[in-house]
Amino acid sequence: MVERVVERGKEPEPQELMYDISYRRREAWVKKMREAPVILRSRDRKWEQNRQGLVKFYINEVVSGKLGIPNWHAFIHQIKRHSGKHKHKGGVIIYVLEGTGYTVVNGVRWDWKAGDLLILPVNPDGNEHQHFNSDPHKPAFWAAFAWHPFYQAVGMYTQQKEASPDWKGSLLPEKTHVT
Repeated sequence: MVERVVERGKEPEPQELMYDISYRRREAWVKKMREAPVILRSRDRKWEQNRQGLVKFYINEVVSGKLGIPNWHAFIHQIKRHSGKHKHKGGVIIYVLEGTGYTVVNGVRWDWKAGDLLILPVNPDGNEHQHFNSDPHKPAFWAAFAWHPFYQAVGMYTQQKEASPDWKGSLLPEKTHVT
């Protein structure tokens, strides 16, 4: 009778299940969100003069992952005369903090005052828009909020058309900017 010998090879190392990896990452994310700052102080944010005007960023793609509300974009915009003009697909909420003015969206004027909420509509062809202050003696202020996953889903881009009159930097960018 022939005896058969079977050699047993080394058993594969146990691999971590995708479920366990996902679960562990989710637990770490929840912990990070719980420990994130609850208050973002104005004094800790700097004003930035850019092509759109004088802007103070609170949440953007640089800091949102460190906060308890990731994937948001939030900033305050001071409008002395008017903002720059640009075009993107919309989906932005703007709350007017102080002042009076109007916004021109695709050629249509929309008047606003402190306490009003502007909703820049979603438009697959884009919304060309610009914001104007109605009071030459006092700047207007508003806060804008946008959700990045929405921007990514609709293929958001921003195309700068005209700079704020307060912008003293280089010429407008020639290429479309992705936001």
